Amino acid sequence: MNIFLDTNIFLDFLLARSNRKSARKIFECIENNNFSFYLADITLMNIDYIAKKEISEIRDFLNYINNNCIICGGSNRSFKNALNIKNKDLEDNLQYCLALEQACDYIITNDKSFLKKDIKVISSEDFVLKYFS
Repeated sequence: MNIFLDTNIFLDFLLARSNRKSARKIFECIENNNFSFYLADITLMNIDYIAKKEISEIRDFLNYINNNCIICGGSNRSFKNALNIKNKDLEDNLQYCLALEQACDYIITNDKSFLKKDIKVISSEDFVLKYFS
């Protein structure tokens, strides 16, 4: 199964947000190669920018992601498609388009306003309940 991870899943784990336990379970899945996990290249940049304000050394975590997930880059076509979605969050739109291009079965996000259209969108907690309970 192909699963696309939204940036907030990584930040929930790193910054000890309320969804940290379910994010940790997803990282266990990554380590065990239970599924194929995808993310946008901009996710790495966003993690670095946001988390390094609170975590002095973030590079090891970014290397972990780089070594264990499939990183997708946006193309002119991806951005064109993202810009044409009637939703104000361009980053979410791009992630959605990249997930479509990778034929992902799910997008895991804790963003309640994430675009729900042709791919199943599920929270980290619901994903863990569905597949690990």
